[in-house]
Formats: sequence, C-alpha cells, structure tokens
Amino acid sequence: MDSLIISGEQLKLDDVVAVADGQHVTLDPAVLPRIERARAAVVEMVSSGKIVYGITTGFGRFKDKIISPEQVRQLQVNLVRSHAVGVGADLSQKVVRAMLLVRANTLALGHSGVRPETIQMLLDLLNNRIHPRIPAQGSLGASGDLAPLAHLALVVIGEGEAYVDDKLVSGAEALRQAGLKPIALEAKEGLALLNGTTMMVGMGALQVRRAINLALTADAAASMSLEALHGTIRAYDPRVHALRPHPRQIDCASFLRKLLEGSELLRGDDPLNVQDPYTLRCVPQVHGAVRDAVAYAHWVIDIELNSVNDNPIIFCDEQSGETDVISAGNFHGEPIALAMDYMALAITELGNMSERRVARLVDADSNGGVLPMFLTKKGGLQSGLMMAQYTAAALASENKVLAHPASADTIPSSANTEDHVSMGATAVRQAEQILTHVETIVAIEMLAAAQGIDFRRRGDAESQRLGRGTAVAYALIREQVPFLEEDTYLSPLIERVRQLVASGKIKEAIEAGFEGADKGDDRKDQ
Repeated sequence: MDSLIISGEQLKLDDVVAVADGQHVTLDPAVLPRIERARAAVVEMVSSGKIVYGITTGFGRFKDKIISPEQVRQLQVNLVRSHAVGVGADLSQKVVRAMLLVRANTLALGHSGVRPETIQMLLDLLNNRIHPRIPAQGSLGASGDLAPLAHLALVVIGEGEAYVDDKLVSGAEALRQAGLKPIALEAKEGLALLNGTTMMVGMGALQVRRAINLALTADAAASMSLEALHGTIRAYDPRVHALRPHPRQIDCASFLRKLLEGSELLRGDDPLNVQDPYTLRCVPQVHGAVRDAVAYAHWVIDIELNSVNDNPIIFCDEQSGETDVISAGNFHGEPIALAMDYMALAITELGNMSERRVARLVDADSNGGVLPMFLTKKGGLQSGLMMAQYTAAALASENKVLAHPASADTIPSSANTEDHVSMGATAVRQAEQILTHVETIVAIEMLAAAQGIDFRRRGDAESQRLGRGTAVAYALIREQVPFLEEDTYLSPLIERVRQLVASGKIKEAIEAGFEGADKGDDRKDQ
C-alpha cells in the first residue's frame, strides 16, 4: 500500500479509514517551512518574555499565572500528566490510529508552533503500529478532547501505556522496541497535542464511512423484504419523486429500482392491493432523509479534518515577518457534536424501519399469509425466527435512549472558565453504539428476508428471478447462512451476517455488479 502524504490541507474521510486499517503515512516536506516559522515565533515569544496564553501562562483559570522561561518546558509536561484522567473502556486501535493521523495533519498546517520532530513522532507511532492506550471517557468536547489526547501525548514523551502487537506495555517500552526516543516537550507543544477535536473527528470519520455503507445496505435489505413480502415497486416510480425533489430521496428511489430491476417476485398492479405499508412504500422518503443526515456529517468531518483547532493560534506573515497570536475557540466541538447527533438520530430511524419490516416478515397475520408464521415450516414444534425479531426490537428500543442528543447538554468546567461545552465525544460514542445496533438489525432483516424469499421461490416458483442487486445480496447471505430447515443456534448466524453488513461487502458487491453491468451495456451500444 502506498504511503499517504499529509500536508494539513487534503485529508479525506476515506484516507482516515485507510490509515485506521494500517496504511503508512508520510509528512509532506513542502510544509516544513511554515511549521518552522510558527515554531520560531514561539521561541521568540519565550525569549522576549511576551505573555501568551499556554506558552508563558498557566491554563484555564490559571491563565493569569505567569510562567518563567525556565519553567515553560515543565509546564508542558505537567499539562500532559495532569490531563490524562480518562476512564472507561479503551478506544479501539483503529480509532487511536485515526486520532494520531488527524492530530498530525492538524499540526502540519503550521499554526500550532510545534517542531517538525514532534509531528514526526505521531507518524512514527502510526507507522510502527504503536497504539497509545486511550480510555474512551473523560472528554467534554470543548478545549477539544483534552483527556483522550493527554493519554496519547503521554506515549509521545515516553510515559503512559501503549499496545504493541496487541500487548499492553509501558510507553517507554513501546518506544524502546521501535528504536524511538521520547520527545522532550518544548514551549506550547504539550498544549498543541492536547487542544483539539481529534477524538471526535477521527472517530467520527470512521463512523461516517460505516453509516454510508449501512444506508445503502439497508436499501438492499428493504428491497429483499419487498420481494419476500410480494410487494410492489410502483411507489418508487421516478415521476413520484420528481414531484418532491429532495435529491437523496430521488437517489434512493433510483437505487431501489436498480436493486429490484428484473425481479419476478414483485406484485404487479392489483386493484385489491394497491399499496404497501409505510416501511415498504416510504423507503425512499425515510432512507433518503437518512442519507441527508449522513451527507451532512460527511461534509462537517471533511472540513474539520483539515482545520486548525488548536489554541492559541499563531499567525506568521511570510512577507512582513510579523507574528500575531490569537486566543480563540476553534477547539470547540459543537459542529461535530451536532452533526453526529443528527446522524445518530437518522441511523436510529433506519433501524426503526428495518425492525418493523422484520416484524412483518415473521408475522403471517401482518403479511397476509404470503409467508408462514415466524418463517418456519413446522410452527409450534419450531419457533423459527420468532426470537430474532425480539433482538431487533430490543436494539431498536435501546437506540431510542441513545439517540437523545448529547449536544443538548452542557456542564461548566475549569472553575466556570469553560462555561459551555459540546459533549461531542459523547455524541460520537453514542453514534458508534447506534451504528453497531442498526448493523445488527439490518443483518436480522436480511436473514429473515432471505428465508422469506426461499419460501416464496419453492416449488413452481423456484425459478423466479431476484432483482439485479438483491440477487447479489442474497447470494452473499447464503454463502454464510443456509436456508433454516429447522430451529438452530441463531446468534452466530446473525453475527455472520452482521459482519457482512458492517464490512460494507454487501454494498460493495452490489455496486461492483452494477458497474460491471453498466460497462457491458456500454460495450453493446458501441
């Protein structure tokens, strides 16, 4: 895999995903002059005795405490040690890798006053697969993700703990094994490592990619359910959606039509059954609105990935040589907090739709007897997928608690100096839980829909074709889980399909099939 070159200006969401999965990272040499200019400005501030927040003063409420030049290095070390107060479960190594990348990219913009070697240390940790142990809880999301980043910074200075080859060792030992020396922090560097939205945006980037994959996979699940339930595609007619021109509603309806193209399991015009329930009929309207929320989160994350969210910010005019330092609030996580709360709510709705389709698939009274009760041949002796719907319902209900917006809350800190906080770190953690739950709910729907499709295709109907895209999804599911002839241990089967959903393989296979078919059509035209 080629090395990703970072400059602070061009990092994309899928770059974060690639690095989280192990890609090597290199700092663009072209950014070194601006990094060094800002560093020189910090050195001059210290030597001239200029009073600058966090460089020659204390932090937060201690902003009026002046620090002597002899103490500025100790100030930075004390900051890192005192702020490492995280608790709870450790963040995953993928999230930690995302954080290392995001922080290095932010510092590369050259407004934080760190040395190039400090940025390089973050990349050395990444490239040597040294993953600082970072507890998930402790950030308020204003002044950035102080506690999580302090745990990251501890390893930079040879303290704290890190995972190396999945083994937890001291930070000093982790560096020693890789042949790296701890960084001796200079003025401003501890603050620059801690002050930013790094956990929120790194974790958020990974979640947005999952949400994109999930939204399109949920479209495939809904389409399979439509086939299993002998539904109609009429509600996806492009003329309908042109009259309510929300772009992603239109896109979703178009995708559904492609998924179902050529299907022989759908219902034609029937004057006695002209429309389906909302969770089938209104998929473009609901799933399209989910796509809107995910797209907004994607937009916010892409901006934040290439932003300066440090404090104070150093401005160096290359022409005049003049320097200015401004204490401001770019570390405040509100943009990410609101976006991730919005996305979490939308994904919750995706799960609500999916769970209701599961309930219809397993309930013969609701599906008009198109499918047997609980999708089993011997109801009574066998329970079939009765309990799978319970799990989907439990997860959907839990999501309704988790979907409460974290950003609606705030709590003053630092003796009321930081009197409004974003709770963005809580927003991304809640969104992650909801994503995992809905990946599971959609997996249960696909498992049930595949079972229903097999019931519909048995006997004379066995030759009936599935849609262009649903056939791909069905085949992938059947590679993992066979038709359930009798009651069996369902939990591991649900997990197999959940992994398919979470990995994005179903969505990717469908898109690849569409692309291949479209190329074939192009060749025919030629």
